[in-house]
Amino acid sequence: MTTLPSLPRVTLGRSALQLTPIMLGTMTFGEQVDEPTAHAILDRALALGIDAIDTAEMYAVPARRETFGATETIIGRWFAARPGVRRKVVLATKVAGPSRGMDWVRGGAMDLTPQAIVQACEDSLRRLRTDVIDLYQIHWPNRNAPTFGALYLDPAQDRAQTSILTQLQALDGLVRAGKVRHIGLSNETPWGVCEFLRLAEQHGLARIVSTQNAYALTNRVPDNGLDEVLHHGGVSLLAYSPLAFGALTGKYDADGFDPAMAAPGRLALFESMRRQRWGRPEALAAARRYNALAREHGLSPAQMALAFVYGNWRVASTIIGVTSVAQLEQAVAAWGTTLSPELLAAIDAVRWTLRDPAQ
Repeated sequence: MTTLPSLPRVTLGRSALQLTPIMLGTMTFGEQVDEPTAHAILDRALALGIDAIDTAEMYAVPARRETFGATETIIGRWFAARPGVRRKVVLATKVAGPSRGMDWVRGGAMDLTPQAIVQACEDSLRRLRTDVIDLYQIHWPNRNAPTFGALYLDPAQDRAQTSILTQLQALDGLVRAGKVRHIGLSNETPWGVCEFLRLAEQHGLARIVSTQNAYALTNRVPDNGLDEVLHHGGVSLLAYSPLAFGALTGKYDADGFDPAMAAPGRLALFESMRRQRWGRPEALAAARRYNALAREHGLSPAQMALAFVYGNWRVASTIIGVTSVAQLEQAVAAWGTTLSPELLAAIDAVRWTLRDPAQ
């Protein structure tokens, strides 16, 4: 049976919040993963020593009206069925930013107001069956910003919206009310992180402790300046999608996107996800290069991809999303894998040529 080595505790930002350097991502719960399986994964994660769970109000993914809030509800029922477990877990969730075509989230509002932040938090607390959220995050920026695969800022798309200061004041109010212990961001840019820090300092408001951004071999965007901001600003990186939606496991190297494959993943099952950054032809071509490199060095593609993120100085904790207990155990087993200087140099050589195709 897989066991997790004794893990160091990591501290988020300049706070007292500590957690394991592996977090369990849950966005598949309620779509690919049914409730009994989700509860089995949660049980096994806790048994393996993982004490942090990340979710969001908009989950399950791909987002649908019918599954909005389903993941939080599943987690809440898990807590309710296991008295005492909530105290052992660092619980993180997120309030959705302005609508990305989801008219079932606050009526498709294009602005994240203070009232919406407070109500979303109340709704998450109810679904999660808890009286406090350890880490409450804004899922994506409220302002016009290049996110989710967009390469460039288009100033023509700027619009009037709730300011960062006003959002920060709403989050600070949740902290003061005891409903949230710490706050963070997600899918944020270097400027956004700097502005949240500046305004918190200027106005004596709660300080962000983390930002949750994609980080994988095919998407090392945090290396391009965000890392400097986080390092000097005392903000931690929570890395999501370290396996690039499964592309860095090798499962798509030969079988393509056939949903009938032995272990179909999100890119095979959902056409909407194939149209996103992880399913771009150039991103898949880069994944094949990295997967081949792993095999040349006697590692599985997933083992190398996870080890790269686990061991990176930029990353405080890595969010692993799985659809089975077996996948969870495989991801855990990669902890402690050391990549040689020669292999790291080879990885950088691939990136020098292909850059970040899943940006």
